[in-house]
Amino acid sequence: ITPVVSFYLLRDWDKIVAKVDSYLPRRSAKDIRQCVSEIDETLAGFVRGQATVCILLGLFYGLGLTLAGLEFGFVIGLMTGLVSFVPYFGMIAGFAVGMGVALAQFGFGLDLGLVAIVFLIGQVLEGNFLTPKLVGDKVGLHAVWVMFALLAGGAVFGLLGVMLAVPVAAVIGVLVRYGLRQYLDSRLYDHGSGASNSAGADSESQ
Repeated sequence: ITPVVSFYLLRDWDKIVAKVDSYLPRRSAKDIRQCVSEIDETLAGFVRGQATVCILLGLFYGLGLTLAGLEFGFVIGLMTGLVSFVPYFGMIAGFAVGMGVALAQFGFGLDLGLVAIVFLIGQVLEGNFLTPKLVGDKVGLHAVWVMFALLAGGAVFGLLGVMLAVPVAAVIGVLVRYGLRQYLDSRLYDHGSGASNSAGADSESQ
């Protein structure tokens, strides 16, 4: 049923959007459209950033495992990178397969350690450089917030939380920035400076 639903959603998407837009409160329609547009751009940036991370990880793992002498190393590494779209799961699955093949091929020894080092370096690169920079910058989140979102999502909701942590945090970030802009443009923010200016003007007139 999923392909059928997807077909009709894609075919009638513009009509659905226009219909929903017609129900928006007229006074708030512009602000709502702006927020939705920013959320759409943020989620698209997340997908592009995550895809870039997966490709780079796949190439790194593939080349690293090949240089380590692992049979089918490039295929295992490439698949590990592609499955890394699910944080942690891709690395764990690839590590298990890679170490299993390495153990069967090399036994216990230096070569087995080299394979493990490739996965360790890949995990460090992903967690500390690739994901914070390529994904965090795309969604407008600092690297610290990206890591915090992943840890919090995993702790509260498990694997599903890890998968949804960054996009949900990105959407929350868009809403928070919108609320902050509204506050800075409001009379509540300007009230103090306006009162002080009035007081200064009164003192000068006296």
